[in-house]
Amino acid sequence: MVTTKMKPKILVPLDGSDRAFETVRYISWLEPFRKKQVVLFSVSTKIPESYWDIDKQPKYEQSMKNIHAWQTTREMKLRKYMDEARRQLLDSGFPENAIQVKTQERRTGIARDILEEGRKGGYSAVIIGRRGTGRVRGLVLGSVTTKLLERLDFIPIFVVGRCPATRKVLVALDGSDSSVRAVDYVCETLEGCDCDVTLAHVVRSEQEDFVENAAKRITPVFELAKSHLTNWGLNPRRIKTKLITGAMSRAGSIVREAEEGGYCTIVVGRRGLSEPGIYFMGRVSNKVVHLAKKQVVWVVT
Repeated sequence: MVTTKMKPKILVPLDGSDRAFETVRYISWLEPFRKKQVVLFSVSTKIPESYWDIDKQPKYEQSMKNIHAWQTTREMKLRKYMDEARRQLLDSGFPENAIQVKTQERRTGIARDILEEGRKGGYSAVIIGRRGTGRVRGLVLGSVTTKLLERLDFIPIFVVGRCPATRKVLVALDGSDSSVRAVDYVCETLEGCDCDVTLAHVVRSEQEDFVENAAKRITPVFELAKSHLTNWGLNPRRIKTKLITGAMSRAGSIVREAEEGGYCTIVVGRRGLSEPGIYFMGRVSNKVVHLAKKQVVWVVT
């Protein structure tokens, strides 16, 4: 009996804003994503919040007409927006059967609805914009991203900014289990990608003996990571390692390296080497997400 391997499925929440659309642009120009299933997902409010107490308003009939007009306009804009997102993916080479558009009314809250979809849908990642302004009124993201970062600890989350259109990936390694899993996830996600990958380790001190010891500890991690990447089809000549020393801030150094090196994607583990599991998210990874406004940050569980 021949079994067909299921393609990894990624969840892309959209709120009708241009910023949220950056998520679609990002996956559309990275070839490995075309081997995956994509669910374009939107959660909308049923009526504007200003109309929630409509029964208390004296001009009830006029208010009802306004509601119906608002709903009709919103639905039309939403359909157009989701069609544009789907068309972007199709034009980039995604097969039609790899794209699903899913919309629903808000049930328990925007973030909670996305979490529930991510939990039950068998997804390999959630890809979301840093914030949204809602070109389609009633579709809300923004603080949602923060809530997802805190609570989405069972699959990776990508936070997408307005990044440079490059296939350069910076992977932050500290030797923790989380950062090693991040490398494995990069391998699986970017299998065969024509990408430049830099494995970076940050050291606070510049003292020669301290740097030398740090280099000895991280070198085997670098070598193992390089081996995994090449085994998954990445070009070994395009894989580099970098030891960053004298850092005032590990997160700041990672983001600065990404900005100066023209990297679009930063990959971090959810928790660092010395951080206990009680934290929703590690200190360094959390700071990287907040500092890297022009990059896409993958936070890998």
